[in-house]
Amino acid sequence: MKTDIQRGLVLRNEKCHEHYTTEFLYNLYSSEGKGIFDCRINVLGHLQQGGAPTPFDRNYGTKLGVKAVLWIEVAMVGCVPLPGRVFANSGDSACVIGLRKKVVAFSPVTELKKVTDFEHRLPQEQWWLNLRLMLKMLANYQISLTEYISGKMEHVTRRTLSIEKGF
Repeated sequence: MKTDIQRGLVLRNEKCHEHYTTEFLYNLYSSEGKGIFDCRINVLGHLQQGGAPTPFDRNYGTKLGVKAVLWIEVAMVGCVPLPGRVFANSGDSACVIGLRKKVVAFSPVTELKKVTDFEHRLPQEQWWLNLRLMLKMLANYQISLTEYISGKMEHVTRRTLSIEKGF
C-alpha cells in the first residue's frame, strides 16, 4: 500500500470462519493501516437491494416521507403525552409504509410479522402466483385449463438441478 497502488479488496464469505468476521477483519486492517490506508465495510447483500435512485425513486421517497410525517403527527395526538416524552403503547404505533393493492398504506409491524417468511425474506402469500395461468395463456403455452394446477412458491434448496426430479 505504500507504493503507487492505492486500493485493495478483501472478499469473504459469511461462513468462512466463525472468528474471522467482517468486523474483525475491518478492525484488523484499520489497526494495521495506521495512516497508510483506511478501510470500509461493504456487505454485498445490502448493496444488491438498491442501486442508483432514479428521479421517480426520489420523488416517490419524498411523497412517502411526507405521508409518514403526517401519520406521525396524527398518531402522536392519540398517545398519552408525558412531559418531554410521548407514551405509545398501542400495536399500531410502529408501522411500515408501502403499497398494498395499489394504495399507499401503513401496516403495523405486529401484522406484518404474522404474514412474513423471515427465513427467505418474502411474504408468505405471493399475490402474483394467481396470475401464472394468465401469463402462460398470453405466452401461447399449450395448456389445458381443466388440468391446470395452481402452484405454490417453493424455495430451491438443492445445489444441482435435475430434469428427472422436475427441476
